[in-house]
Amino acid sequence: MTAPAASVAANPKTEANVEVNAERTADWLRLSLTPGVGPRTGRQLVATCGSIDNLWQRSANELKTIEGVGNKLAAALQQSPAETAATMMAQCTAAGIALLCPQDAHYPAALGQTDDAPLILFCRGDTSTLKHPRLLAVVGARKASSEGRLLTRRWSRHLSMRGVGIVSGMAYGIDAAAHGGTLEGESPTLAVLGCGLGTAFSPEQQRQIKAVAAQGCVISEFLPTAEARPENFPRRNRIIAGLAEATLVVEADIRSGSLITARLAADYGRDVLAVPGSVMNGKHAGCHQLLRDGATLVESPDDILRYMRWHGQRESTRIDYQPANGNEANIIAALADEILHIDALAEHCDLTVPELSPILLGLELIGVVEALPGSRYTLGGD
Repeated sequence: MTAPAASVAANPKTEANVEVNAERTADWLRLSLTPGVGPRTGRQLVATCGSIDNLWQRSANELKTIEGVGNKLAAALQQSPAETAATMMAQCTAAGIALLCPQDAHYPAALGQTDDAPLILFCRGDTSTLKHPRLLAVVGARKASSEGRLLTRRWSRHLSMRGVGIVSGMAYGIDAAAHGGTLEGESPTLAVLGCGLGTAFSPEQQRQIKAVAAQGCVISEFLPTAEARPENFPRRNRIIAGLAEATLVVEADIRSGSLITARLAADYGRDVLAVPGSVMNGKHAGCHQLLRDGATLVESPDDILRYMRWHGQRESTRIDYQPANGNEANIIAALADEILHIDALAEHCDLTVPELSPILLGLELIGVVEALPGSRYTLGGD
């Protein structure tokens, strides 16, 4: 049935609001492009002037009356061309990149509470997911162990099924496992990049961006053409920490950039959680240092839900399987608390490896056990 013409006619008020919002975002983008203006300075200028619009109406002499604004910054503000911001906004729109300023409805409130929050966020995906009510940052080593990646994926999936969105940095290792596990659940995942959204990504990165954007949002404070540089990642890390109510460090050595994210989270007054690990290698030394510094120790995703008072809505997805015989029962019992190599599992179950292998294969096919690299096995499910 065709709707009456009056119901589909353009709404002048709505169109006017869209234009005002676009102009306001362009004004914030213009400020972010001004040499000498960083997030803190930009916010202080807007706060002193009362609004972003008032800022651009000030003369050079009026700007110099603001504390901290000297001749150089006043001149830079006066010479900052509005046309450059307008052109960049048009290019972003054509490329499918949305822009958010601090006054936009979808600008994340938690991030906005930090004094160094970006003046502009470049986004791909559903920007409304930036306002998800439960967000946990999950970070860790790029060269993570298979156990660390498995744990991260399982915990992220478990949390995602219980209404918790996961924030990470779309790097290899723990970050990738966090996004992957969340995508297997129901809640959004947010990826914060240390480069622009218009840079040349590898096919694998393009697939990741597409997947995350379909169930969440990929964001960056860097201009679309900005390449990834080492100095970008601490800035990226502060956004990860600022977006979330808490930061979880899964696996990190003592020099890991994940510790920067955790310390930024603590500086913002957010909770820091850490997973303990073996002292036989250095992969967990960073987590142990965080625990010594006062981070909360967690040993399961349910520990996180309880600590954060995020009451889950679903029961565990651990496979509820009744063993068909004593051998299966022994295998499941042996894997209940640890990951075992097939040789150790065979010895524990008093079986030879040739006897054990077909049983493991059958249990793997129905999801009761999961094979890991190096002929090791663990239980399936969460």
